Amino acid sequence: MEPLIDDPALTGTPLSSEPATPSKTSPNTAKGKSPTRIALSRLRRDKVAMVSLGVFLLFVFIAIFAPLLAKLEGQDPTTFHIDLVDDNGYPIIGVTGDHWFGIEPRLGRDLFARWVYGARPSLIVAGLVTVITTIIGVVVGLIAGFAGGWVDRVLSWIIDFVLSLPYLLFAIAVPAVLLSIFVGSAEDADAQQVAQVRFFSLILVLSIFGWASLARLIRGEVLSLREREFIQAARVLGVPTHKVLFKELLPNLVGPIIVSSSIALPTYIVTEAGLTFLGVGLVEPTPSWGLTISTAVTFYRAHPIFLWVPVIGITILVLALSLLGDAIRDAFDPRTRR
Repeated sequence: MEPLIDDPALTGTPLSSEPATPSKTSPNTAKGKSPTRIALSRLRRDKVAMVSLGVFLLFVFIAIFAPLLAKLEGQDPTTFHIDLVDDNGYPIIGVTGDHWFGIEPRLGRDLFARWVYGARPSLIVAGLVTVITTIIGVVVGLIAGFAGGWVDRVLSWIIDFVLSLPYLLFAIAVPAVLLSIFVGSAEDADAQQVAQVRFFSLILVLSIFGWASLARLIRGEVLSLREREFIQAARVLGVPTHKVLFKELLPNLVGPIIVSSSIALPTYIVTEAGLTFLGVGLVEPTPSWGLTISTAVTFYRAHPIFLWVPVIGITILVLALSLLGDAIRDAFDPRTRR
């Protein structure tokens, strides 16, 4: 279990060099708190962290209620408005009451509807990959650090092997392999089937390559914790290994796990958009910020809002998550007082 810490700044205990008299001091004045509770208390007092969390929750709200927001505008992300583009494919209208961000060149699809729907794949991919990689990385790191011996050597070799692989090549190859297994060939599949396979293949590739760095971090932490007195006492008393791992060691790893996850989430958002921009991520008809940016590069000079809407969305979301991750890291660092 986590050790308790008496933090006068958090408990309200006066910082006085004179001993408190029994008649004026309540027995519950000094209250022990775990490092996790102290870190969360620091985080709640951090205004930048709270604003960043609010921005992140706003994007989550947009992704969840994307159909409602698009319906409020009166549009959807798939309807073509060919009558609103000229013979060269450029929109003949700008921002209007019917199209809050304008329309897409060539196809005339509504940009606001595609923007709110585009938040979904970014957050779903990043969220699922973060959860999967965190679970795998924590379990592998716990087992490798605690077991030692040949188990540690084998798992460490697997971690190093995964870290040495070029994930971009696998991101290119895995969708084609999955299409041949589940569909037969890209020519025989419709656009929706290809989009679904590309979506799940992206999650698979990022999950395969994302857990190793966290596993290495957890392994190092466990190597230092397993020699502590409370772990040795639990082993002497005959506590089962799984209880030592998940009831004694794991609570002491909450800080590194939360910090790693908070930093990984914006990284996967940028990775998804980058791979989609390069043509090895999501494909039509999935609304995606990366797809919009890839298409908008051609029309940047004539229709800049087409590019800037998804770019600003990704920038604000990633910046908020990065600032929140930095605040979480500082809050869990015992050497930092924010």
